[in-house]
Amino acid sequence: MTVVTTGPVLRTEPTSGTTMVRQSDVTTGRKRVIEAPANRVRRDGKFFRLGEEKFYVKGVTYGPFAPDANGSHFANRAQTRKDFEQILELGGNCVRIYYVPPSWFLELAREMGIKIFLDVSWPKNLAFVDDPEVAEQARAAVRDCARRCGNHPAVMAISVVNEIPPELVRFMTAARVEAFIDELVAIVKEEAPHCLATFANFPTTEYLRPRAIDFCCFNVYLDYEPQLRNYLARLQMIAGELPLMLGEYGVDTHQSYSEEQQATMLSTQLKATFDEGAVGTFVFSYTDDWYVHNWQIEDWKFGVTRRERDDDGYRIKKPSFAAVQDVFRRAPQVTDLKLPKCSVIICSYNGASTVESCVASMGKIRYHLPDGTPNYEVVFVDDGSKDNTQEILAKFKDCPWLVNIKQKNMGLSYARNVGAQAATGEIIVYTDSDCEADEDWLYFVALAMVRSNHVGMGGPNLIPDEGSWVADCVGLSPGGPTHVMINDREAEHVPGCNMSFYKYAWEQVNGFDPQYRAAGDDVDFIWRLQHLGYSIGFSPAAQVWHYRRNTVQAYLKQQRGYGIAEALLKYKHPDHFNTLGASHWRGRIYGGEEIGIKVGGDVIYHGLFGTGLFQTIYRKPASMIAMMLMSIEWHLLTGFMAILGLAFGPLLWVALWMFLTPIVLACIAAYQAPRPRHAHRFSKPLIAYLHYRQPIVRGWARYSVRLKSKVMDAQARGYKRRNELPFDLYDRDTLKYWSKEHGRLKLMDEVIAEIRKKGWRVRVDSGWEGWDLEIYGSRYTKIRITTATEDHHGVGKLTRVRVHPMMSTFCTVLLWASCILGGLLLLQDYLWPFSRTAALIPVAWWTMYLVNRWRVTVPVLGMIDEVAERSGYWPVYPKKPEKPSIETGVPQPVRKKESQREDDKVHLPEDAVVA
Repeated sequence: MTVVTTGPVLRTEPTSGTTMVRQSDVTTGRKRVIEAPANRVRRDGKFFRLGEEKFYVKGVTYGPFAPDANGSHFANRAQTRKDFEQILELGGNCVRIYYVPPSWFLELAREMGIKIFLDVSWPKNLAFVDDPEVAEQARAAVRDCARRCGNHPAVMAISVVNEIPPELVRFMTAARVEAFIDELVAIVKEEAPHCLATFANFPTTEYLRPRAIDFCCFNVYLDYEPQLRNYLARLQMIAGELPLMLGEYGVDTHQSYSEEQQATMLSTQLKATFDEGAVGTFVFSYTDDWYVHNWQIEDWKFGVTRRERDDDGYRIKKPSFAAVQDVFRRAPQVTDLKLPKCSVIICSYNGASTVESCVASMGKIRYHLPDGTPNYEVVFVDDGSKDNTQEILAKFKDCPWLVNIKQKNMGLSYARNVGAQAATGEIIVYTDSDCEADEDWLYFVALAMVRSNHVGMGGPNLIPDEGSWVADCVGLSPGGPTHVMINDREAEHVPGCNMSFYKYAWEQVNGFDPQYRAAGDDVDFIWRLQHLGYSIGFSPAAQVWHYRRNTVQAYLKQQRGYGIAEALLKYKHPDHFNTLGASHWRGRIYGGEEIGIKVGGDVIYHGLFGTGLFQTIYRKPASMIAMMLMSIEWHLLTGFMAILGLAFGPLLWVALWMFLTPIVLACIAAYQAPRPRHAHRFSKPLIAYLHYRQPIVRGWARYSVRLKSKVMDAQARGYKRRNELPFDLYDRDTLKYWSKEHGRLKLMDEVIAEIRKKGWRVRVDSGWEGWDLEIYGSRYTKIRITTATEDHHGVGKLTRVRVHPMMSTFCTVLLWASCILGGLLLLQDYLWPFSRTAALIPVAWWTMYLVNRWRVTVPVLGMIDEVAERSGYWPVYPKKPEKPSIETGVPQPVRKKESQREDDKVHLPEDAVVA
């Protein structure tokens, strides 16, 4: 390796060659736990794995066929072998069957390397929830199927039911049907713990979302590609963190389309399925030979082969066979689009516990040029780590795709900018050192960006299974990094652990703001992009595993950092925050319905009399009222009520009720939370505790920063003007300036630049305010600046700058609270012998406000005057001297000396003179 030093950055260039790093080679730090045996298909985030390799379902439905003499709906062993050989030739690796098969069928599938997706048949067309006999029949059928087949290595998954009639679901209610499906899934897990279990849904009952299933399976028949793509995006939102698989999709060649059209449509739709991040699909069907409901189907032909066989015993192929074969051979990366080079940027500070897992996952990424050369690079920015991060990175010194940059500690935003400057890719992809990437991560990121008009893209960040019940509880607690969705494809926000942008967009917004050293950088960056009219997309298949904090202390420290970031963001983006300083979003917080307190049920649109084809559920979000009753503001109000209770006894009972309310709500939130993967007897109490502490810690950090930052430093107060200030004769808060060319906008730009240069906290008009700037000079005072320009046509422009000091919200609350407290003490004079002096408490706060008002207003006025002079504006003075203003508390101008030049007075309003 070649090592060069440039400024504060130490850059290590990669060597040539190719090195593949396997996840099993990771020897240090935190790792994901894999419990399933290697010969079974298991769930891994939004995908499947078989052993260490990803397993994409490339299947066909098989049968059912007309029953033989023994009542079996399967072909004989010889014909089945021929069919399996042809399915393997097709590129398939799975078959979906609808009856429990004989043992020889399972063994043949295992021998030939074909996995089985097995449907359990029972009377789903009856009101099974309300009929104990039918319900027991369903339980017995599922148990028998799981016991006979579930433990066989050829069985990929069991579907406990297929397409429940929507009118029955509406009649029995969705909640009861979901509970019954969960019960059936539990039976499968009891008999076959390592077998995946689900149920086959379809659009008419898409609102059914049982909790116990391992993946989402939908039968979807949409022939128009854009409609299918959009609906797949919707299904991905429904699936959430579960894999999405299409259980059936097909094209009829008897009544609807020709065989050539079938080939084209199947190829297009299969590509769409894999492009949209599904874990796979079953083509309906392998052959036109189909027997159902005691009837041989003659008027539908969905197969990729005909019913007839050739002389060798194989089914006769349709043109669609070759089309499906081509897609299956290339899956999952089936696109014909040219994808740009990606630069992955990983920023780390003391992240040694996860660095090895993170970098090792980068070596498994499948994103290459046609000649096999990696079409990506990894830029690792070590932001001054003091642990053994560099020693761990030395293990990857021979990896050609890795660039190692070491710098002194400058903060997260600075490190992200350094990585972007070093990147050579057209797309820059950010993740954290506590993340592991999926093998196809970059493919789905780049594909989604190329196919859309978005300049940025996000993806899921899933919680890995570490075997820690504490980490599981943290994952079910509020405040974690997640994305906010405006619709099924567009995101309002994506977290920094999985976000990508075109490099030109990064350059256009001048990168990340260095003031965000630990958090908030991603939020600010995305908001600035959106203010320029750009949008952020979301790719549900571009997943990373994000290790959550695995201790309570680390979790609370993270929330404290988020609170600090929110306080800083509020000054820069006030339109995204409410009065109390908490952020608000237009979109839906992903996973928000699983965390927090849910009041009331979901709303389902069934259509008239339950006949809608796409029956949609509208999830009830977490209660905002409950969140307010657990906020830091509620706790402060509780403390104030307790103080008032010392003067008026009954208020102590009110304070006690207010104190207990957040505790009770936290317990309710823990009760409603999903069961952790690794349950512990203290899991629910810990979730309740974290729900209780999180708003306190985050809110306290937010207020601490806001109060500390509202203080001008001594240097900022050094603006002193020797000349008098040009106040308006009739408005003692307004300055007047003259320019022959420029109006107020140039002056405002210069004032804002000066404010930010000096480090003052300022809030700029978001378009919804009646003022231009709001400067926070102290905890007790803020200054509102409003400007207007008079256009004296052909002569010049007169700009008026109103500087209006106001009491801060903090001071207002203190003043009113002290008034209430002082009033109660005066009424209850028996509690305190010196109660009359309580009247001095609000007087003290008012005095503090007046002092701070004077201390803040003087430098603000001086700064504006200095900037105006530097920018070429002339001060306009009134003709008559004025007395000092009581309202502003600052010296006012007097008449200019008679020696003032006469030619300065020309072309101005009659009541003004110019220095």
